Amino acid sequence: MRFSLLLLFVSVLSLNVACSQKRDVAVNTSHSARPVAGKTYFKPKPVTGKPDEFPVRKTAAEWRKVLTPDQFYILREKGTERPFTGKYHDNHAVGNYYCAADHNLLFSSDTKFESGTGWPSFFAPATENSVKVASDNTFGMSRDEIVCAKCGGHLGHVFDDGPKPTGQRYCMDGNALVFEKK
Repeated sequence: MRFSLLLLFVSVLSLNVACSQKRDVAVNTSHSARPVAGKTYFKPKPVTGKPDEFPVRKTAAEWRKVLTPDQFYILREKGTERPFTGKYHDNHAVGNYYCAADHNLLFSSDTKFESGTGWPSFFAPATENSVKVASDNTFGMSRDEIVCAKCGGHLGHVFDDGPKPTGQRYCMDGNALVFEKK
């Protein structure tokens, strides 16, 4: 029993620390994922905590009916997938990434880059209304959690060690996303 708990603790700690590690980053050059001069890149708005803040609201039972177990674990229980296991960390196709819960546009492949963390990483959200940021003080760390602006679902975290022009690294869980090719 003790060994199982220790193993679980070490696994969770290593996953969360891995996503927060600073990596040498390179913008993905397999398509047009390059910063565009003069383009406006958006920063997420903070979560306000108001009851009606997220327009898409469902009970846990309703979410379980529309999400896979992995999606529910990440989006509704704030879980994290293991690095390099998600379906989009190595995706180089041109298109858009949407919330798996409500199909809200979150990120474009134009802002995706190779972070080396094992999770899909972006340097900016698709629009100013795509995502919101909340405080996350779990596991003895202080991080900025990124949630879907429509349903409040957990998507991942943002760090300030990304590439130019924003310097941000939106480290997302692939199972919280749905990708559609352009």
